Amino acid sequence: MNTADQALCAFAEKLTLTPDAMLKDDIKQLEDLGFTQTAVHDAVQVIGYFNYINRVAEALNVDLEDDVKAWEK
Repeated sequence: MNTADQALCAFAEKLTLTPDAMLKDDIKQLEDLGFTQTAVHDAVQVIGYFNYINRVAEALNVDLEDDVKAWEK
């Protein structure tokens, strides 16, 4: 995994686990690695959507589809 991918994963993890701790510097770090403002915006939208839909699924105890295997821990 390259540096940009690692930074994006770290950004996603921080946004997921501690959204109130996000700083302008978190965005700047991505921009310094070549991400455009549009790319950062798109990433935030996708990360936020998956966080939302996962919380809805957990709250409603949605079962996995029969052909989907659970991730091993």
